[in-house]
Amino acid sequence: MALSATIHNFEIQLADMDRGVYEALSLRVARHPSETPEYLVTRVLAYCLEYAEGIAFSRGISDPDEPSLSVRDLTGALKVWIEIGAPDAARLHRAAKAAPRVAIYTHRDPAQVLRQLAGEKIHRAEAIELYAVDRALVAAFAERLDRRTVMDLSVTDAHLYVTLGAETLTGTVERHPLV
Repeated sequence: MALSATIHNFEIQLADMDRGVYEALSLRVARHPSETPEYLVTRVLAYCLEYAEGIAFSRGISDPDEPSLSVRDLTGALKVWIEIGAPDAARLHRAAKAAPRVAIYTHRDPAQVLRQLAGEKIHRAEAIELYAVDRALVAAFAERLDRRTVMDLSVTDAHLYVTLGAETLTGTVERHPLV
């Protein structure tokens, strides 16, 4: 019998001082059985860090040609293609042709991601944004992950402050040039 997705509910108070975004978010996120807790946490953090009108999660592995997250305008046109983890060069090449902006959020070693993509043919590679989310923060958050998570996320000067109950986890998000 095939395993089904686990639904995680997030209630987030977002205060992104870097972008001037202050929102109360209620997210219902499906986690596929093959998805690690770290990947899920990175997806949720990327959603918050990229939060804008029109942002949405994809249908996941059921639609492999879609980005992990996307931002579309009111006409449905793709504005931002957002990947999580370590996407391959062919996927990034396709993304850069499909959207004016492409961003990657990784919970892995950014040097490893950059080595994997080095020398590969990627359309507009110089414009693709690679963000490395602090791996210790992601691991600590993943350890505390529950099916219902209430949290505050504050962002200031690329520092993340994730408050879960009485505990605050801190870390950074760093941008790395793809080329």
